[in-house]
Amino acid sequence: MSSGQPLAGHSSLQILKAGILYFALVFAAGFVLGIIRTIWIAPHFGTRNAELMEAPVMLVVIVPSARWAAGCLTIPTSWAQRLAVGLVALGLLLLAEFTVVLWIRGFTITQYLADRDPVVGMVYVVMLAVFALMPLLVVRRSD
Repeated sequence: MSSGQPLAGHSSLQILKAGILYFALVFAAGFVLGIIRTIWIAPHFGTRNAELMEAPVMLVVIVPSARWAAGCLTIPTSWAQRLAVGLVALGLLLLAEFTVVLWIRGFTITQYLADRDPVVGMVYVVMLAVFALMPLLVVRRSD
């Protein structure tokens, strides 16, 4: 078992690649779902309900994306290495969220945070934590 491997060398590059792949898969799905939510769902159900309906769909995207990114690039079962994949992906997601998404919507970070519904905001924070932890949670102990 590779749980004693350090986070250096070859595994660091694999962690970075897996984190980028994981981020790209989830961000692409979230981008498409965001368009669908904004154009078709929110006008019928309201913004809050539309965003809350999107969360479980994103969870369905997150789980296999984490499993596939870590498995595809053969990230060892070490909790530190799997967590590092999630943290790389989370960092990229927050960077994308606070640059591209804010730029598209024309908000500052302060406006964006003030505009968030408190219930949706809490679900969003929980989903960010789930996103970051999922590569660790989907590890197969039999590897």
